[in-house]
Amino acid sequence: MLQIIAIPTESLREVSKEIDRNFLLSANTQHFIQQLIATMYNDDGVGIAAPQVEKNIRICIIGTEGIKLDKKTSVSADENLILVNPVWTKTSIRKDWDTEGCLSVPKTYGKVKRYKHIMVKALDKDGNELNFEAHNFFARVIQHEVDHLDGILFIDKAKDIYEID
Repeated sequence: MLQIIAIPTESLREVSKEIDRNFLLSANTQHFIQQLIATMYNDDGVGIAAPQVEKNIRICIIGTEGIKLDKKTSVSADENLILVNPVWTKTSIRKDWDTEGCLSVPKTYGKVKRYKHIMVKALDKDGNELNFEAHNFFARVIQHEVDHLDGILFIDKAKDIYEID
């Protein structure tokens, strides 16, 4: 397992670097992706980004087995979604408030307003282009993880923040 870092670790606030196809396809990066997936599940996460394990590169994982995907979504729910160099754009002005937490901000929760419908462009773990729509909770998780790649934590956007023991 990889070590998840927590605030106030300064590298969580850094913008991550894009990676090229050669770096992505290297044995080291492919092994790192598998370790990142295992770490996410070990800590009961539904998503994780490379900066959370002190690697400031633009890779994040969405654990799709824990997310209900609607019929408009064109990615498989049978496997983990690896997003490399992801970019999202809103496809609707509709936003919702919902409670979020984060593996790097332990025992802290707050309400964050996010777009309900987005379009995502990224590379998959094999360097192939991905273009798909994401809706509702799935869209929320992607926006949360891409924020990590941009050095933004959910507490930067949250209201009604509270802690549990």
